Amino acid sequence: MLEQMVSQAPVFLLVAARCFALIMTLPLFSARTVPRAAKVALAGYLAFFIYPRVSLDSGTFASYASFISPDGAFDLNYIFLVLGEGLIGIIMGLYISIIFAVFSTAGQFFAFQMGFSASEVYDAMSQVENPLMGQYLNLIAMLVFMQNHWFQTLFTGALATSFKSISAFSIVTHNSELVRFMLSGLTTLFRDSLVIALPLMGVLFLINVAMGILSKAAPQMNLLAEGFPVLILTAFFVLTLIMPQFTDYFIQSFRTGFARLENLFVSLGGGGVQ
Repeated sequence: MLEQMVSQAPVFLLVAARCFALIMTLPLFSARTVPRAAKVALAGYLAFFIYPRVSLDSGTFASYASFISPDGAFDLNYIFLVLGEGLIGIIMGLYISIIFAVFSTAGQFFAFQMGFSASEVYDAMSQVENPLMGQYLNLIAMLVFMQNHWFQTLFTGALATSFKSISAFSIVTHNSELVRFMLSGLTTLFRDSLVIALPLMGVLFLINVAMGILSKAAPQMNLLAEGFPVLILTAFFVLTLIMPQFTDYFIQSFRTGFARLENLFVSLGGGGVQ
């Protein structure tokens, strides 16, 4: 096996480029706290198991045969193939990141009404400052993602079968379809974020209306000082009550996202998430 990998090193490098690009853009793995050596090792580990399924004689990689000679030599066009394989991994990783951004954005929607808009923490997954409630929902989503073994599904299913249906030439021949796929993901991001945040936003809006009415009825009362604790306590109480529904919605969002990724593989040439 190792001798075959050395003799066909350009093919193995193509497989490793897609794996490494996916890991570098995938939530949790793309964090700076994860050592770069661990990312490279995991990419090589994945490429080691996926490489036997790839062949220049048949499948999507057969289109690369003219750019790689039997003795392993390659020309300048091979560099563009490596970049194309890396771009495929980036597209897959960014789409998974969009799914996680749904929960972070939902937290931003109602964090302002809670009075937590100024409390921001560093999000190691996206490397940006994130409101506290967005980070809270993001961590819960990550726990749900790992508990339901979606990482295993992504690596052993989506990534492995993507080599059966997508090549670097697919980006050129189906560029409009890929653009629509990513844009629809952004549309879904704001829609799902609003659906998640709407119950809390509605409850907090009613509390703000009630506080406004009471402040007009009793101007001598300092309702602003009492309003923020009431908003915070009520938001956490409602969040605790609907957390089971949130968890179910998180699972459904991941399932829908992977189904859309599978449909993309099918439309680009067959195959899907096993």
